[in-house]
Amino acid sequence: MKLREEAELDDPIFVSRKKEGQLSPSQVHRIVKAAAKRAGLGDNVSAHWLRHAHASHSLDRGAPIHLVQSTLGHASVATTGRYLHARPTDSSARYLGV
Repeated sequence: MKLREEAELDDPIFVSRKKEGQLSPSQVHRIVKAAAKRAGLGDNVSAHWLRHAHASHSLDRGAPIHLVQSTLGHASVATTGRYLHARPTDSSARYLGV
């Protein structure tokens, strides 16, 4: 929120420096790819990969699925459910309280 300063909640997160308004998806893609390359990360890093990581890690850490759904702008919770991953070391038995 400190970085947003006086920005309104509906203002673009990624603002273009060259023209008024937000960056296009292709501009964001190029920026993320260039940053990943500078960081020595693989070619599979993309804005969508970051979005997927955000959703997966949020859900893994207990974020309510409806909140992640809203954040990602999914119309259906079923779409957000694709980010839920069963972990081999986890079991629903942990939640039974027996």
